[in-house]
Amino acid sequence: MKKIAVVCKKGYSCHSGFIAVIRYLAESGEAVSMSDANGLVYPNLSIVPEEEMMAEADLVVVLGGDGTLIHAAHLLNGKAVPVLGVNFGTLGFLTEIALSDVEEAIDLVLKDEYSVSSRKMLDVKLERGGEVVLQGAVLNDAVINKGALARILRMDAFTDDGIMTSYRGDGLIISTPTGATAYNMAAGGPVLFPTLSALILTPICPHTFANRSVVLPDNLKVTIVLTEANGKVFLTLDGQEGVEMRRDDKLIVEVAPITVDLIKSPKFDFFHILRHKLGWGK
Repeated sequence: MKKIAVVCKKGYSCHSGFIAVIRYLAESGEAVSMSDANGLVYPNLSIVPEEEMMAEADLVVVLGGDGTLIHAAHLLNGKAVPVLGVNFGTLGFLTEIALSDVEEAIDLVLKDEYSVSSRKMLDVKLERGGEVVLQGAVLNDAVINKGALARILRMDAFTDDGIMTSYRGDGLIISTPTGATAYNMAAGGPVLFPTLSALILTPICPHTFANRSVVLPDNLKVTIVLTEANGKVFLTLDGQEGVEMRRDDKLIVEVAPITVDLIKSPKFDFFHILRHKLGWGK
């Protein structure tokens, strides 16, 4: 029997599609766990804390949008468990499975007739005076951004070989290939195939046109030093957690030793998503 952990976006439990998916999972004969059932009662459906159900899971089913899937990836914390993302949101780059195809997708997964797209994560560490202020792995991106009333920021970027460049602008996005179609793309960064081995640095509203996005090999460790800031500056990891940065703080980013295995849709590929959800090529 597979142990299935269901992670859902809050407020979706009254959605008729959500109830149908939970019922189908519960009637599959597998052991299904949720952190909050909101009054739903089915055989084989257990209510347990999120951390506990993820620690025991053989399969994770995400019902929501990309933000919900990113939350599930953080809960897994590197555990090698396939993740089936069912799109209840709008775009759904990570949650590939449409609600109309969910029963077919679940059947294929339970019969082990599926393939995964293995996505690399970045390990991000913020140091202040030699002490670690914040550390975590990100699936999409780490973002340095100025507050509403702050002036232009200045940051120096280093690799192991020394200084790479200096950035002046509103902030900086350090993105995985998976996150290339998120904030990175909105800021003018490149679209990368999500399983590539790389990381992307994209400045936000750079002061000079010479500062463009750069794609680096994933064997490089990048250090960003905040050298000038007049006003509040924030670091956010995958939009899930964050902290205020101070002058001379060091942000150290390198590829994490963990991945997230996303179950691929049997009907769509990455370019189909770009064409149909972004109108790519039209």
